[in-house]
Amino acid sequence: MRVLALDHGTRRVGVAVSDTLKMIARPLEFIPAEPFPDCLARIRELIRTQEVELILVGMPRNMDGSYGEAAARVREFVAVLKESILVPIRTWDERLTSVQAERFLQEGGIRGRDQRQKVDQAAAAVLLQSYLDSLSPSVG
Repeated sequence: MRVLALDHGTRRVGVAVSDTLKMIARPLEFIPAEPFPDCLARIRELIRTQEVELILVGMPRNMDGSYGEAAARVREFVAVLKESILVPIRTWDERLTSVQAERFLQEGGIRGRDQRQKVDQAAAAVLLQSYLDSLSPSVG
């Protein structure tokens, strides 16, 4: 079973998935946020095809730890998901995931339009990897 990470945005939802050992996150795709019924249908399909046991949704926070308008939109998104999907859903702090994702893409030579199209799914992968790393016992 895998963990599916969602980086919710007003235009797109970035998606990443873990491996079955829950050690490595990989970017999967982005889903247009609207129309929402289509977005929800795609999330359901991914839950089935990827054999997902947990959905992780990035929770935006300000650098001081407070929550803003974006967090309120994510809470609404999570509430609708919980009404529509039986898989457990958990939120995870997503501070700086987009910044890290942009840096990784730039270092990989991906720029401009290609970068804009991939940043959402890359941010979901950064978010998911952060969560997966928190599950692993520290070594050394």
